[in-house]
Amino acid sequence: MKSNILLFALAALALLSCSDQYLVTGKSNVSGLDGQMLFLKVYSDGDMRTIDSSRVVHGKFSFRGVMDSVVMANVFFDGSGIMPIVLEEGQVSVKIDVSTQSATGTPLNDSLTSFIQKKSQIDAEMAELPHIESRMIMDGLDHDEVLSVLGKQMEELEARNDALVTNFIKSNYNNVLGPGIFMILTSSFRQPILNPQIEAIISQAPPYFLSNQYVQEYIKAAEKNMEKLREY
Repeated sequence: MKSNILLFALAALALLSCSDQYLVTGKSNVSGLDGQMLFLKVYSDGDMRTIDSSRVVHGKFSFRGVMDSVVMANVFFDGSGIMPIVLEEGQVSVKIDVSTQSATGTPLNDSLTSFIQKKSQIDAEMAELPHIESRMIMDGLDHDEVLSVLGKQMEELEARNDALVTNFIKSNYNNVLGPGIFMILTSSFRQPILNPQIEAIISQAPPYFLSNQYVQEYIKAAEKNMEKLREY
């Protein structure tokens, strides 16, 4: 009997050693989160599946577990995604503030956070344009001229944003960041489509990227939608 227990324990240890361990420690100064539950979710079989949860106590929370491979995950609160993180071997430090979120401490998370910060800067510049428009009109400038100037600025910002996202996905084709950011990008669409940006991404993508479950599902649905549009 004792020998069977020992064999079982050794088998369990061997199985665990084949998996990587991740640890996420988080801090938040958002008062509304204190005492609330946060959920760690990954995409699986067409939906976001919860793999762990943690209550925020005095601004602190944590997730811990084992994984068979590196995966992209999202921290959720009250049914909405707060931020993406990568579950990889090592300790990830997460900060959730009122206006910013970051995940650092491992290579892919450092890269992801750097990308998000750059994109947030562009988003902030876009959000500032209506305020600039109001100030220019109050200063007595012609409204049509204002719209022309700001329209060009918006086009430039949109081009910068598209280039940033596209280049980041391409530079991470062969790790989880590529498919993960692709999922975030396309989730903002009303329905799966194949626009020039998406076609530029998938036309050069290697097998690792194209074999991702979400990417395959998206391309299949987008091709079906485009076929319907061509029939009309």
